[in-house]
Amino acid sequence: MSMTMTQKIIAAHCGKDTVIPGEIVLVDLDLVLGNDVTAPVAINEFEKAGCKEVFDKEKIALVLDHFTPNKDIKAAEQCKMVREFAWKYGIVNFFDVGQAGVEHALLPEKGMVTAGDLVIGADSHTCTYGALGAFSTGVGSTDMAAAMASGKAWLRVPEAIKVVLTGKFKPHVSGKDLILHLIGKIGVDGALYQSLEFVGEGVQNLSMDDRLCVCNMAIEAGGKNAVFPVDEVTLAFLKEKGAKTPKVFTADEDAKYVRTIEIDLSNLNSTVAFPHLPENTRTFDEIPKDMVIDQVVIGSCTNGRFSDFVTAAEIMKGKKVHSKVRCLIIPATQQIYLDCMHAGLFDIFIDAGCAVSTPTCGPCLGGHMGILAKCERCVSTTNRNFVGRMGHPESEVYLASPAVAAASAILGRIAQPSEL
Repeated sequence: MSMTMTQKIIAAHCGKDTVIPGEIVLVDLDLVLGNDVTAPVAINEFEKAGCKEVFDKEKIALVLDHFTPNKDIKAAEQCKMVREFAWKYGIVNFFDVGQAGVEHALLPEKGMVTAGDLVIGADSHTCTYGALGAFSTGVGSTDMAAAMASGKAWLRVPEAIKVVLTGKFKPHVSGKDLILHLIGKIGVDGALYQSLEFVGEGVQNLSMDDRLCVCNMAIEAGGKNAVFPVDEVTLAFLKEKGAKTPKVFTADEDAKYVRTIEIDLSNLNSTVAFPHLPENTRTFDEIPKDMVIDQVVIGSCTNGRFSDFVTAAEIMKGKKVHSKVRCLIIPATQQIYLDCMHAGLFDIFIDAGCAVSTPTCGPCLGGHMGILAKCERCVSTTNRNFVGRMGHPESEVYLASPAVAAASAILGRIAQPSEL
């Protein structure tokens, strides 16, 4: 029976020749992920169940990133619990402050996920690793607890949506604009418990950072996962990061999809998601030029990679952040921080009037390092703009690319680079 790429990866991990959409299967896991918010709940369940050991010390990753450096006593206690669990069970891939970073940028950077892997994480944006040709998805903390003990998880095999990409981006248009366009097209439940599978000649024109950004936000369309084909870009990235040998799966030519969506990358324009849903997208022919803002955030697991800061720095070089705007620069990992520093990007940002932060999820989830007050507006390269996402329930978050965020910081309103 024909299968999609996602279905083939799942079949390989449950010991079956074929699987069909809707089937419930028990899969073997290559990696189990948790952070300082979700892992403490999993640890409590792990201990309540009387578990005495983890299934594999090298196949569990614990990353302290959401409220770190600790913002308050509760955050400190949660991190302490994760820290002590990691030490007790000898977790090899434990990343504390100083070695950590935003988890979904850190794991690919460390070569911890490869093509053909099956990964679950107690964080909804675990779907990021589909950019590497893996099946990855978010789960609840109870599932994480069971997975840490057994190395297995139950999954329902998803149906799939085929997204056919053609063409090439225009200047200052990127993967963030692609995924915002797609979410705006199908809605926040348009891919509910389905796999978004990207194919077509346009894929070759997307960098790995573009692909990681796109897969990261698959959950914002309700997707179970997203996945890109394994090509030369993928293999070069995996080799550079020292990932283990990839297992390449490809969809059958007659694989069945619930729908096919065609997107010409050359037709895409800079896109912004207005409050309070990622599907509420607009291009600049629909955006008034008087949308003044109070804050800009460039970072997160969506757009906190080196290329994102290069883009922002090119736009901001020699310019000043608007006097009424706070601009926060948050590299997603320690390595990205070093790369930005050595490339002179921090000089550009600080000369422009930005604040540069240590790696953290921080403001993305309204944690710390950039909380919004009542009626404040923020242009952010993060992935969610729900009510109260970054602070006060009457604040507003506008999701955009690093290029749009940088231009907006300079002009003091929602703007695109061509306006500078």
